[in-house]
Amino acid sequence: MNQARILISKKKRSVSYVKKAALLSICALFAAVLPASAHFQMLYTPEMILDKGGEIPLKLVFTHPFEAGHTMDMETPQGFFVVNKQKKTDLLKTLKPITWTSLENKGRGFETSFKMRGMGDYVFCLVPAPYFEKSEDIYIQQITKMIVNNGSLPTEWDADMGLKAEIVPLDKPYAIWAGGMFRGVVKSEGKPVPFAEVEVEYMNHRPDLKKNAFERKGAVSAPHDAFVTLTIKADANGTFAFAMPKEGWWGFAALGVGPDTEFKGKELSQDAVIWVQAAKM
Repeated sequence: MNQARILISKKKRSVSYVKKAALLSICALFAAVLPASAHFQMLYTPEMILDKGGEIPLKLVFTHPFEAGHTMDMETPQGFFVVNKQKKTDLLKTLKPITWTSLENKGRGFETSFKMRGMGDYVFCLVPAPYFEKSEDIYIQQITKMIVNNGSLPTEWDADMGLKAEIVPLDKPYAIWAGGMFRGVVKSEGKPVPFAEVEVEYMNHRPDLKKNAFERKGAVSAPHDAFVTLTIKADANGTFAFAMPKEGWWGFAALGVGPDTEFKGKELSQDAVIWVQAAKM
């Protein structure tokens, strides 16, 4: 993998939504980059751990979770499946298109439901179609995992799903107290990615599943823009750790770690995303 190309990709992904006027200004070289919320592929259901089985709703939305900001239009995903006790079930044909409403706009997403019939971990894996981000002139593909447990019986929560870009948890993503630590290993085709850059965002606006929209009121206010999207680095073994200060959903996105670096003649950032739910003590 071309390391220089990866570094350039990460820099592009980290610099988000700089105003067009500033880019055209002769002073642009001296201006500070304005931080903003990051892209996050959302794969959402209200609770990640259940006492008993049943049908759960699933929403697939490409958005900016902290600020409930701009929602990008999703195309039909390349893949969507769930693994439980080593059994893989294809869910792609169950997806139905929806329109998701953020605080800024409306965007295309998908929904489905899944009936959990047995105990254990259900690892949902989404491989979305690459999205073209005009402001960065690159495609973004966020390969996403979300794990739901039934009955507190652990099975596959720490398994490698064989995805091109993947975060493999070192802690159960559904059984962490607020203030507790989440650790993961960033992988590219099963191999750890040293010093991977990982963006972290809190889902600050609760999703309203009936309205297919974010609630307008957020849970917290960021003291500065730098707190909207947090950036951490993995170590030489591709391992990162983050203590979640508040209950709720947290997204982790390792940028540009996948092996594919080009799509339709343009640069591709193939990211790995995982969602974690912290519980209030």
